[in-house]
Amino acid sequence: MSHVLFVVTAARTWTLADGTAHPTGYWAEELLAPYELLTAAGHDVSFATPGGIAPVADAGSLRDGDADAIAAIDGLASPLVLAAVDPAAYDAVYYPGGHGPMQDLATDTDSAALITATIAGGRPLAAVCHGLAALLPARDAEGRPVVAGRTITGFSDEEERIGGLADRAPFLLESSLRELGADIAVAEPWSDHVVVDGQLITGQNPQSSASAAAALVAALA
Repeated sequence: MSHVLFVVTAARTWTLADGTAHPTGYWAEELLAPYELLTAAGHDVSFATPGGIAPVADAGSLRDGDADAIAAIDGLASPLVLAAVDPAAYDAVYYPGGHGPMQDLATDTDSAALITATIAGGRPLAAVCHGLAALLPARDAEGRPVVAGRTITGFSDEEERIGGLADRAPFLLESSLRELGADIAVAEPWSDHVVVDGQLITGQNPQSSASAAAALVAALA
């Protein structure tokens, strides 16, 4: 049995390029599906957020039964303080998306240090959709982006355009990751698509949540 840390956004809004505060949070499916798969496989899950702030689900992501399922998750309403987390205490780390990570985790130095330590330690690191924004500030021991030269996927610029926010976004995730030297492999919008590069597991969108979690379960086996 392994111990997996879910690093969840604490943001409740995403500040768009025009200054608008767009309501957001984490995407429910991207937290629930991996949580259910990992715990069903016998793994323990803990949660951490910037400042230890209780995370909220993006209202637009909630389906029937999701609110009750979220309320039943032990520890989610009282997460660990991300800055106090010991990376060595966890066998793997997982980042769900939602637009929230574009607001806080995209620039969070504590999260970046956790990612660097996890990758350097050879432990699995998984991220789905906008959760990959957390990879943007992470650097290796030589100061290079941890995504440079890695093959990954993530929420595509096309999906952001289809969703209607690309023109107002302060940055686009796919483009930003490419600028850091990542080899981005994206599939058709809203298709289930996961890329595994060593111990780095990435999923493109909410539809990829369960498949990314299955890949993480396999990596922990």
